[in-house]
Amino acid sequence: MNRGQPVIAVTSLLLDQTMDRLGELGEVVLTSAADLRQGHHHQDQVDAVVSLLADPIDAETLRQLPGALIVANYAVGVNNVDLAEAERLGIYVSNTPDVLTETTADLAFALLLAAARHIGAGERLVRSGRFSGWQPDLLLGVDVHHKTLGVVGYGRIGRAVARRGRGFEMRVLYCDEAPREPCAADERQVDLETLLRESDFVSLHLPLTAESRHLIDRRRLALMKPTAVLVNTARGPVVDEAALAEALAGKRLAAAGLDVYEQEPQVHPDLLALDNVVLAPHLGSSSTETRIAMGETVARNVAAVLRGDPPVNPANAPADPRNRARRSVT
Repeated sequence: MNRGQPVIAVTSLLLDQTMDRLGELGEVVLTSAADLRQGHHHQDQVDAVVSLLADPIDAETLRQLPGALIVANYAVGVNNVDLAEAERLGIYVSNTPDVLTETTADLAFALLLAAARHIGAGERLVRSGRFSGWQPDLLLGVDVHHKTLGVVGYGRIGRAVARRGRGFEMRVLYCDEAPREPCAADERQVDLETLLRESDFVSLHLPLTAESRHLIDRRRLALMKPTAVLVNTARGPVVDEAALAEALAGKRLAAAGLDVYEQEPQVHPDLLALDNVVLAPHLGSSSTETRIAMGETVARNVAAVLRGDPPVNPANAPADPRNRARRSVT
């Protein structure tokens, strides 16, 4: 490694545009979270770590990085990083908010529509060669327009989904930990139980915390209408997958659309066997434009900290950040 420039450890090969941009800031070393934890890549020389949501950057990994100034997560979530230990060690953690809001909201609404209208089951029917022509009762779904949309977590993405719902002339209910002003006059903040009872579609948009793990469990699923649809583009463990599979199999819930999973990348086998659930492989932010924008946000966060400034998008606030001589970076 050339100690004349910063060393940036990247845990996965990112888009060319992002790798090139990080290369402008320093020497890029491709590694893995496991290797970082086990001391395989000269951790004492690493100035910045660029990680994915799937990378566990735990306390032990952070302690193996005595020179690291920042863990820049290539994601809006940071539940993979031990924020408390990073703060104690004086390491910044950053994320990529804003740039993926609209793209993730698009995907959430796509799942909502696909689940409501049995798009996945219909495609499998056509591809199997079993489609024999139009029938009055073929894969009857439920209408989306003029129904009630419940948004759990009314942050950036939740609000963007609510806007899409209004385009379908839906009534919007939302719940959040804190009081929040509605985006429109006809939106109403309610408690979670009321939202689950009254909504025809429930879309989850809250971070994974100790309190939100299995928020949607067997008891809360039982509150939902048997004609309702559940969509999860937040974090897999927010939903008890075993309980969800039971509800779907027992027709106590009409359908679901999932982009994230409790034990990702594994999916509960009972869900895989069901036709009334649409399963996507964590595509929430998966558009070319958004992934490039996420990479640029990561680079800006890394560049700021290497200059001696806080990151543009801090996810923590170390009381005593590690100090380094300012680097000549942009």
